[in-house]
Amino acid sequence: MKQGTICIQGCGRPKEGEPRQAPIVQSTTFRYDTSDAMGRLFNLEASGYFYSRLCNPTNDTVARKITALEGGTAGLLTSSGQAAIFYALFNLANAGDHIVASSTIYGGAYNLIATTMKKMGVDVTFIEPDWSDDQINAAFRPNTKVFYGETLANPALVVLDLERFAKIAHSHGVPVVVDNTFPTPINCRPFEWGVDISVHSTSKYLDGHAAAVGGAIVDSGNFDWNAHKDKFPGLTEPDPSYHGLVYTERFGQGGAYITKIVAQLMRDIGAQPGPLNSFILNLGLESLHLRIKRHSESAQTIAEWLEKHPRVAWVNYPGLKSSKYYDLAQKYLPNGCSGVLTFGLKDGRDGAHAVMSKFQRIYIATHVADAQSSVLNPANTTHRQLTDAELLEAGVTPDMIRLSVGLEDTEDLIQDLETALAQ
Repeated sequence: MKQGTICIQGCGRPKEGEPRQAPIVQSTTFRYDTSDAMGRLFNLEASGYFYSRLCNPTNDTVARKITALEGGTAGLLTSSGQAAIFYALFNLANAGDHIVASSTIYGGAYNLIATTMKKMGVDVTFIEPDWSDDQINAAFRPNTKVFYGETLANPALVVLDLERFAKIAHSHGVPVVVDNTFPTPINCRPFEWGVDISVHSTSKYLDGHAAAVGGAIVDSGNFDWNAHKDKFPGLTEPDPSYHGLVYTERFGQGGAYITKIVAQLMRDIGAQPGPLNSFILNLGLESLHLRIKRHSESAQTIAEWLEKHPRVAWVNYPGLKSSKYYDLAQKYLPNGCSGVLTFGLKDGRDGAHAVMSKFQRIYIATHVADAQSSVLNPANTTHRQLTDAELLEAGVTPDMIRLSVGLEDTEDLIQDLETALAQ
């Protein structure tokens, strides 16, 4: 199926008399006739459901659709994008291990890796995506377990050279995890460029209506864990908590990684989404292929308009020919660069704060990438925990205004911008 058809029919074909929409299985638990039947589920000897903290039929149905959109072999949903990032990384890197990550990632992800995971004994080296191959190679260590970046960085809008970073990471026996939230699988399928695992904040474009918080992880099934057996003992050696089960032996190269997340991290931490949230997410997915096209087209038009405005000092959008990432965007994002752009005014930080209060149709909101246009000053909000030096590393300047272009009429949004800038 093509992407648009997967968006609508990717949950599978219902049988005669079954509902066309994925049902909401709003139940914590599931009944069995015998203790042995349930015991086989606990031992991972059979597939099924027994407690929704680990897995739920509604969640799994929607996860299969996102997995199909990404072209992966296995996937799961989480209660938030942050939970998805944490699970994706902690499933590979534990105390005493090391991560290499792009410095331009979302502020919440930066803080998760640099502060919280560091308290858990996981070290990190942040690299700038524009560094030379030699500089990036020097960041990897024998105990490096994963490289992490964003296909399209939030809010720096750096387009990651996926093919290049996959080649570098794989030369060190390390998988690549990327956050594909902004492009979505409609505008970019990272697995086609060598990426091994993708994560999403489904709260953004996948849902598209700011209605339900959630996250997703998808495994490409391409990384050969057994080829690097010593580096990933959690996947390739017996798990004592499941009577010596070896994930790669039982579930294969395409299923071991996601199964381990469910069997260990979901079991012990439990960041599982509620089935109602997954149902809402699935409704959003049905129009994803149409919405992301409109978001991208409107953002391109507005970025070009802002670039010509006399009060605007700079505009950052990979679809602009003036962008340093234009060529990479043409390679990895030929169908559009999402609806998010950033710009700054000649009046600097004070001008940014002033103009934001003048908008009538564009809302000040923490959220991004949904149907309603919104605006934010990242240095004062989403990246507030970062130092001035870390802000610059992340590509965030004090005067930056992040504009998330929604689905409103483009002319109305330009009029709102014009009026606010004039005031």
